[in-house]
Amino acid sequence: MRAAASRVAGATPQAARGGRAAAPALQPAYLLHRYDWSESSLILDLFTREHGRVAVAAKGAKRPYSQLRAVLLPFQRLQVAYGVRRPREGDGGEVQPLKTAEWAGGPAMLGGAALLTGFYLNELLMKLLARQDPHPALFDAYAHTLPALGASDDARVAAALRGFELVLLREIGLLPELGRVTLTQQPLGGGVRHALKAESGLVAAAAGEVGLAADDWRALQAALDADDLAALQRACLPVLADLKPMLRNLLHYHLATPVLRTRQLMMDLQNLDR
Repeated sequence: MRAAASRVAGATPQAARGGRAAAPALQPAYLLHRYDWSESSLILDLFTREHGRVAVAAKGAKRPYSQLRAVLLPFQRLQVAYGVRRPREGDGGEVQPLKTAEWAGGPAMLGGAALLTGFYLNELLMKLLARQDPHPALFDAYAHTLPALGASDDARVAAALRGFELVLLREIGLLPELGRVTLTQQPLGGGVRHALKAESGLVAAAAGEVGLAADDWRALQAALDADDLAALQRACLPVLADLKPMLRNLLHYHLATPVLRTRQLMMDLQNLDR
């Protein structure tokens, strides 16, 4: 009798009264990738604000009458709920059951070049983020970068991409302090251009080598420190041509691949247009 009473006392008030269980808590998420699981179901890779990158099983999502078919789209902000179980050591992260998914509103679906650029962001997140590793600041940067991809100004799009890459590298611990020489930790000196390298961080640029002035690096670092994505994009604008190859080399070094699939697709399409 005491054991039974203890179980009832430890239950939620609704469960103790025999009422309905509370609805699962919703959290913001974006769909990064989807895989076929069966004839009627999908495995989804989601980027969530609270838990980072998670894998969920969407049972029945491929059925013609499933309400999920119109909801589970890339680059659309979602509200999702799924069963959360603590992953066991060595299992690589469990696939959680998706309980519900709702469209949370937002800008129109990306199209054209913006669509490919969006898939580039998704590929970076898929390859560089570990499962169940939350990065709220990176989630917010992703959400604010997506609308900028559809801008008619190519420079604004490029600045949005460089800003996102910088936030991503900082969040996963691969970006050195941009106001200091990495090896000596001395402040950057005026009049000397510095290059960002994968193995040595910020170093004095050799003659003819791509690099940025000290003030440019400091402006980027100040925007990162302030978590101000708009300021970061503005700081990227005047240095886009030199910043792009340095960030690309850094990303490719840590991705262990010379070309991402989305980048290769973009280059192939550009060659077809010539």
